[in-house]
Amino acid sequence: MDVLVIGIAGGTGSGKTTLTNNLKKHFGDEIAIVYHDNYYKRHDEMTYEERCLLNYDIPQAFDTDMFVEHLKQLKNGQAVECPVYDYTVHNRSDKVVVIQPRKVIIVEGILIFENKDLCDLMDIKVFVDTDADTRILRRAMRDMKERARSIESITQQYLSTVKPMHEKYVEPSKKNADIIVLEGGHNTVALDLLIHRIQGVLEN
Repeated sequence: MDVLVIGIAGGTGSGKTTLTNNLKKHFGDEIAIVYHDNYYKRHDEMTYEERCLLNYDIPQAFDTDMFVEHLKQLKNGQAVECPVYDYTVHNRSDKVVVIQPRKVIIVEGILIFENKDLCDLMDIKVFVDTDADTRILRRAMRDMKERARSIESITQQYLSTVKPMHEKYVEPSKKNADIIVLEGGHNTVALDLLIHRIQGVLEN
């Protein structure tokens, strides 16, 4: 089975998840989606307070080797047991989600274009580019609403790790993209182009 792998990257709050969700809404279970965030390394050996102090915006925070292996398995027609990350406790949960192989796989994450082995598995690499002010406001709203974070913890994390790591790792990885999309899921032209490309693969 020929498989199309589309990578969607971009900084925190850029709109990459909105773009991914719009594709999911359009195609449903016809496509598979794998989130790099679910592959944050497990840290059961640490207390919650210690885990709060970790830098989650560096390549070493992720078990990318497992992520690459799972993506290879999906491309080879094998289902995988994807870990599930719990943001409220800064650790992996004990749950897994079984992802079935599909002709189109969407891979999403802030640092997926930073890793060459991962990039080599992608056929189309899309970088969602949104200005920093918009991104931090979106992140603050999301983290308070969905991840039970305080505005103080959001601000501290953004200034100490998110912003400098974006400049060090995420922004430079943009050079590996095939397509730069402004404003993510709100860019209907880019969304329509991706839908047309995916539709062609599914119908072939």
